[in-house]
Amino acid sequence: MNWPQLRDRYLIAADDAVIALNKPAGISVTGERHDTDIVELAEAAGQTLYPVHRIDKVTSGLVLLAFDLAAHGELTRQFNKQTARKAYLAVVDDPELPDRGVIDLPLSVGRKNRVRIAAPREAIHESGSGRWYVDEDDLLDTKRYPSVTHFATVARAEGRALLALRPITGRRHQIRVHLAWIGHPIVGDPLFDRSGAQPRAHLHSWRLGLSASWRTPPELDLEATPEPDFWEPVAVAASDPVELLDRATALLGDD
Repeated sequence: MNWPQLRDRYLIAADDAVIALNKPAGISVTGERHDTDIVELAEAAGQTLYPVHRIDKVTSGLVLLAFDLAAHGELTRQFNKQTARKAYLAVVDDPELPDRGVIDLPLSVGRKNRVRIAAPREAIHESGSGRWYVDEDDLLDTKRYPSVTHFATVARAEGRALLALRPITGRRHQIRVHLAWIGHPIVGDPLFDRSGAQPRAHLHSWRLGLSASWRTPPELDLEATPEPDFWEPVAVAASDPVELLDRATALLGDD
């Protein structure tokens, strides 16, 4: 697929400063050593793109890129200050999760540059009220990155749960590692699901809200609807994806 084809097929919104795409799973945004990515495809077609943020290759959904460096700087500062409003959807194994939860587990980088929780797995506590945490005394003696993810359970079906998630911080692999280390890995995630039973990871970048001074009104409020393959592991619950998205919107609205 070339850049014009990808842009036209997956376009959500664009203006003179930015473009938002509903990226399919399996395509990189930028910086992959062995894969052609979105930035390279655009460059080959004579267009320069500056990623405002990144989502993993295995993650589908909303990705925002800038044509203009001034807009890029304005937007990336909001990610750095943690004022960007982000929401994700995920299908996870084992529906025995509370209706709401907070995963407050710092991350570190271990062997082979792998992201992990900055404490032994057995040190992770669940408060009984839907909060996962580790005691200060159990933290590893390494560089740590505070990391917080809020979630709401949208639906349950056949041993799976559909979650709406709001990452408060934006660490690499944060949602994937947080869910796996509390015992609820994302279905099809190649980092933690070695069964090969699913052709993709069921993690989707759903919504993004940012201030954008050049627009009237001065904001970006973007949403990427998941493709049909995202819903397959919760097919019973997802007979009407629109209803599920409405429910997720209502649940995160109270977060």
